[in-house]
Amino acid sequence: MWTALSGRLSVRRTRLQMPPRPGYTCDSGRVYDKNRSRRPVKAPADPLSVVEPGDEAAAANAAAALRSMGVGTVILTVGARGALVASAEGTQLVPAFKVKAIDTTAAGDIFNGALAVALSEGRPMLDAVRFANAAAAISVTRLGAQPSAPKRRQIDRLIKTAVI
Repeated sequence: MWTALSGRLSVRRTRLQMPPRPGYTCDSGRVYDKNRSRRPVKAPADPLSVVEPGDEAAAANAAAALRSMGVGTVILTVGARGALVASAEGTQLVPAFKVKAIDTTAAGDIFNGALAVALSEGRPMLDAVRFANAAAAISVTRLGAQPSAPKRRQIDRLIKTAVI
């Protein structure tokens, strides 16, 4: 799947870099080089900033620091508040869907996978982040990692109706 996805993204001249593992040092020469890639980045964006879930101001500061290093688009998840998108067009919070969270184990992975799918389909960035937010919202209502991954129709229904 990743090979097929990479191929579709490269045709669109979009480079997708998934976030480093927690605790990974973000060396500007290795992780955030000076190209205009679209890069989903998950808090914390250490060493630039430690972003606590829900801290939109700290996320905006971290995103601005990454943008100043030449990253074209930065996406920082901010927990139940949603995801902050910073690009040349500005900075915007894409709100999360309101759900009762049971287990957040795979929420970040589900978010990143759904974002990659939406971008590979050619969706605009903010729509892609909303799609990823919906997928992650569904995942936190279930126990476990793999069992929490939603089906496409479930994501589409949540976006349409705001009901899981």
